[in-house]
Amino acid sequence: MRIRFFLISCFLLVSAGAYAETTNKHYKVVNEDGTIFYGDSVPPEYTDYEKEVVNDHAVTIDRIEGRKTEEELAAEREAEKQRVQEQLQLRADKALLATYLTVDEIRMHRDRRIELFQAQSRVTQLYLRNLQRRLEKLEREATRFAPYSSDPDAEIIDPDLVADINQTKSTIERHERNLQKFRNEEEVIMARFDGDIDRFKSLKGLE
Repeated sequence: MRIRFFLISCFLLVSAGAYAETTNKHYKVVNEDGTIFYGDSVPPEYTDYEKEVVNDHAVTIDRIEGRKTEEELAAEREAEKQRVQEQLQLRADKALLATYLTVDEIRMHRDRRIELFQAQSRVTQLYLRNLQRRLEKLEREATRFAPYSSDPDAEIIDPDLVADINQTKSTIERHERNLQKFRNEEEVIMARFDGDIDRFKSLKGLE
């Protein structure tokens, strides 16, 4: 009895599978004018539209997206960009709350970072003053020689002196750029920590 029931069940399953495989699929497409198309295949002029796949009983069994417009694609890109930004902000918020317990801790960390840049700036400024004094000394020495001297009988300036002057000027320019970089980085750090403080207060509900 059990064997017969098992054989009947298998036969029904095989029959159902065969029926499912032979069930025809049809497509239903509606264009922007409201015109409805039914058919076993989709004509070229309807390929860009959303398509419903229906069975012999007109029941929708699947949907195929149509080609997206430029506006839809732009909206998707903007939504993805917004999603990524929100995820980044969420991770940044978690890191902020995990790193600091109070606003004072953020300020202390900020002040230590700022002090590093200010120390670099002070050293660079001192070095620049020394370089400037050296350059002034070299340029005074150069005035004794042609073509910088007013004396028509002055000797031609030594090429090594010219090279020394040019090298000193180049070094001054490089350190001036470094000094400006330190100041810019200090401003960036200050702004970043101020932003962290504001965000921390917002997340903690502080005034």
